[in-house]
Amino acid sequence: MDHVKLFTDTSLACSKLITKRYSTSFSLGIRTLDERLHAPVYAVYGFVRWADEIVDTFHGHDRAALLADFQRQTAEALATGLSLNPVLHAFQAVVHEYGIDQEFIDAFLHSMALDLEDQHYHPGLYDEYIYGSAEVVGLMCLRIFCHGQPALFEHLRGPARRLGAAFQKVNFLRDIRSDYEDRGRVYFPGVAYHRFDDVAKRKIEADIRADFEAGYAGIQQLPRPARLGVYLAYVYYLKLFYKIKNLPAAHILHQRVRVPTNTKLLLLLGSYFRYRLARL
Repeated sequence: MDHVKLFTDTSLACSKLITKRYSTSFSLGIRTLDERLHAPVYAVYGFVRWADEIVDTFHGHDRAALLADFQRQTAEALATGLSLNPVLHAFQAVVHEYGIDQEFIDAFLHSMALDLEDQHYHPGLYDEYIYGSAEVVGLMCLRIFCHGQPALFEHLRGPARRLGAAFQKVNFLRDIRSDYEDRGRVYFPGVAYHRFDDVAKRKIEADIRADFEAGYAGIQQLPRPARLGVYLAYVYYLKLFYKIKNLPAAHILHQRVRVPTNTKLLLLLGSYFRYRLARL
């Protein structure tokens, strides 16, 4: 028995478990990808989920020290090809196999560090945060989807970034109340929580809509094994976006908007038929 392979496979299984426990939507999307893409995407999700947990959850601990240690362990795992942290071991294996850029990893960890302190997000910092927290995660996945096709990766880099940005901005709108009440954050530049109104909301929504349109153009050009899974994420977030868009600003300041599980299943069914009929 190859015990190194067993350790790596077990580490990948840990990332799969983390994904399933933390995100039913993301798990559903991964299952619609070609099977060979499942494990590497689970590994990416496990890595970003663990870092996000450090900055968003462990408020009774020294989160800066925890994140610094996570960064140190990440660097060590990437340098040695081994970590006893199964999430990091799975992630480093995928980074090396698929050629995921170090710059993406550094930008992501930088954005996580920004969440350790209260920030006033001027436009430049807002763009920097979204790039590191969301766009590079899309680019990591795109490296996996376009493995062995560097020209296609470069062609789709821009749309992948726009799609990641759309998803993150929808999250910001959905979570505007909890981000402010639990963490003291408002990510949108120039927006004061207690003065957030329909005018500000419509301006943000126009920006998100443009990101969705640019992202969709890229989805249509993805390798077919990845296309349905990414499209499903797109239609889920688009549904959430329209639910938010159809509500007044006052509503989302008081109640978190959700897409029910039965609606997610209907979106999956519709996406599948669109894919099978070659309309995607």
